Amino acid sequence: MRRLTLIFRPVLLLMGCLLSAGVLTGCAAGTVQVPVPSPDPAAARLCAGLRPPHRLHGQTERTTSPRSRLVAAWGSPAIALRCGVSRPAALRPASQLVTVNGISWFEEPADRPVTFTAVGRQAYVEVTIPAKYTEHSPPGDVLLELTAAIKAALPEKADGEL
Repeated sequence: MRRLTLIFRPVLLLMGCLLSAGVLTGCAAGTVQVPVPSPDPAAARLCAGLRPPHRLHGQTERTTSPRSRLVAAWGSPAIALRCGVSRPAALRPASQLVTVNGISWFEEPADRPVTFTAVGRQAYVEVTIPAKYTEHSPPGDVLLELTAAIKAALPEKADGEL
């Protein structure tokens, strides 16, 4: 009898996922691991006020692990946002930036869209966009959807400061 229970346990789990799919973000997606940054207290306070959208680029928000107000994720594979990250090591005053709706973004690596960091704000915001989302639309589409939330929570730095 115990062997029969072990065989049917995965089937029952799958059925539970299918039945609750309308309530959950999806069992297949589950939670996504997003490393939580360790910002200074001022940046942490600003980032705690960041209210990213519940849907991004047509993707539903996912639960992150560990849970934190400093991170958010959408879709599978996950588009991940981390607020309060360190200044990118490769960022220089002469670095090429992409400006989307008044927010300057530093792209790493520069040869393909992977991670963008919002610069020129009181806290750095990092957004990682998997290739799946940039195959048919530019990464700027994702970044554009985040600009209102970033502008509302994170004031600009002094003129020209990255």
